[in-house]
Amino acid sequence: MNLLRLFLIIAWFPLPVFAQQERSLKLRQFEPGTHLQQTQFTDAGFLQLKAAYNKAIAQQDLASAAASLQQMGRRCFHLGHYPQSLDFYLQAGELFRQTGRMNALAGNLDDIGTLYYYNRQPAMAKKQYEGALLIYSREKNKAGMAATLGKIGHLYEKQQSYDSAFLFQRQALAQYLQLDDRQGMAKIYENIGSIHEDLARYDSAGYYFQQALQLNRAIADDTASIEVLNNLGDVLRKTGRYREGLYQTQQALVLARKVNEPYQVSGAYRDMAKAYHLLGSHDSAYYYLELSRSHLLDIYSKESSRQVALLQTMYELEKKNREIDGFTNTRRVTRITTLAVIIVVVLLIVLGTVIISRQRLKIRHAEILARQDKQQFESQKEKMQTELEHRKMELSAHTLHIIQKNQLLEQLQQRLDELVKDDRRDQKKQLRQLQQQINHSFHHDHYWEEFSNMFEQVHHAFYNNLKKYCDKLTPADLRLVALLKMNLPSGDIATLLSVSQDSLRVMRYRLRKKLNIDENLTAFIQSL
Repeated sequence: MNLLRLFLIIAWFPLPVFAQQERSLKLRQFEPGTHLQQTQFTDAGFLQLKAAYNKAIAQQDLASAAASLQQMGRRCFHLGHYPQSLDFYLQAGELFRQTGRMNALAGNLDDIGTLYYYNRQPAMAKKQYEGALLIYSREKNKAGMAATLGKIGHLYEKQQSYDSAFLFQRQALAQYLQLDDRQGMAKIYENIGSIHEDLARYDSAGYYFQQALQLNRAIADDTASIEVLNNLGDVLRKTGRYREGLYQTQQALVLARKVNEPYQVSGAYRDMAKAYHLLGSHDSAYYYLELSRSHLLDIYSKESSRQVALLQTMYELEKKNREIDGFTNTRRVTRITTLAVIIVVVLLIVLGTVIISRQRLKIRHAEILARQDKQQFESQKEKMQTELEHRKMELSAHTLHIIQKNQLLEQLQQRLDELVKDDRRDQKKQLRQLQQQINHSFHHDHYWEEFSNMFEQVHHAFYNNLKKYCDKLTPADLRLVALLKMNLPSGDIATLLSVSQDSLRVMRYRLRKKLNIDENLTAFIQSL
């Protein structure tokens, strides 16, 4: 029983790769009433925004150009590309100032504040929020003021300045009450309930969460209701009312499935696992925990694909822009050269000396342009190398995660082997079932599929070079080759493949025979 609790606690520990989940789940703290679907963040959508921006610039429509930049900033933010997101936001802010669109500028400052918040720079986030609040006050935009006051209050809550958090949330609530904005009021009630929950005032927290839930149901805001139901479930669990908390979580799960919110579905499964664990139903807890982890892995895989697609799109856009610039420069030089030749032919005798001087000047200018193009190419090359290094780091982190997972399962399996040998036969059936689950986990191909995809992105030409030596390698051979390419220690490779050191040596020997090489296998793989 204690072993199962330990496993559940370890499994519940949040993984860094799911930081995107927290960003999506908590976004409504900053944008009441906005529900962002994951399907929006596609490379096609980004291309459309880029095209709209280029068209607006060509037509000197700075307001539309600023709006496109702001949307590109939001898309990059939701995919975790913070530096690029900030660059788009800053460009948009400058254009909003030039065109005098002050309310749009305030909204852009709110977005920048949120970006700084997720980069753990609360001082910078507060500065942006205060700038937005000042503009909204001057423009007498009560809706904007209410939203920004709520964000500042949430920021104070995360800094544990609860008096200030209450103050700003109540100011936001007053604005929403004047506007009769039930969606905004619901969000502020939820925020106030969250502060009470932080202070362990669970009765007050439950009251405000119920107020928020009633308003969300009245306006049929199912997505917001999911979050409130989750909060109510947390409060009930913290006060020992596990069955009631489980009921709230089950309601949240039904709504999450209805509105197709994968993050919320995963969160509901995780909360149900906690409730069943507290109720002593460990089999159910384990079942729902595995469902949660499975959903998170699927979500992470899709998010990674979207990020790669966006990076590729941005690279292709920059490449096309460079090609267009190069073609334009070439055409311009060609026109100038043609004109110069005509002038030389007409005025060859009279202006010979002047023409030669001008021609030399043009050549110098062309050399400068060539140097600038070369510098730009080198800069882009360095940027791509940086991205490649980042991918390598992600691949290493993913490999380390698999190693740690297998090492943990090995330790659990060894412990279970010891327990199976015990004479207390009433435990053996359950322990054997756990052994089978662990053995199944050792041979699960899900992690290997993700590893293979990431490996091919980093070493895209490696497998093609390998096929020149042998094109009949098995999936097991390809896994071993990939791990050798990463130059991992033999112990880590054995752990990843779930084999002993002796079995690993046999696998290496057979692989050398298939490749028909006499040199050191690792050195050969590294040379490809």
